[in-house]
Amino acid sequence: MPESERRPRKDAERNRQAVLAAADALFASAEHPEELTMADIATAAGVGKGTLFRAFGDRAGLLRALYEARLEPLRQRAEAGPPPLGPGTPPQERVPALLDAILCFKLDNRGLALALEESGEGGPYQAEHYDRWHALLRSALAEVPGLTGAEFAAHALLAATRADLVERLTGRDGVPRDTLRAELGAYAKRVTA
Repeated sequence: MPESERRPRKDAERNRQAVLAAADALFASAEHPEELTMADIATAAGVGKGTLFRAFGDRAGLLRALYEARLEPLRQRAEAGPPPLGPGTPPQERVPALLDAILCFKLDNRGLALALEESGEGGPYQAEHYDRWHALLRSALAEVPGLTGAEFAAHALLAATRADLVERLTGRDGVPRDTLRAELGAYAKRVTA
């Protein structure tokens, strides 16, 4: 069987899950997530650093895997779930709902989102999840009567959910979560009106 088709050994999958759980806990509680090292994560998971590098390649690979694991339930709801996130929802409802879900995800995963965006992987615009969200928003915006430039509008709306901007607004500027959500929702409704 070609190597690409091999199933991971049970212990390798168990180690992967232990690493993801340890990284999840560390990023959730870290005051400065950018300072977490692969050694910190390996120690917390009870595995060697080599195990991390074999499973994820590097720190950015681990961050992507953890981010994608956390994001998966939201992605499923957005791509195939019921309204207001799922397909078939009128764009005037779906676009604000999608942006609110993305914003809440970033707020709930601030440390991880910041670490991933700052990982030196070409920024958030090179990430697979960005392309997925952009495609969903662009598709919904294309259904808005009279709206031109759905491609650009999707990028502009997603920019409002960048982790560094969310951190600035909620951290340094002290904007409460509910206010930030309401302002983004109102802006998205104006775009889709």
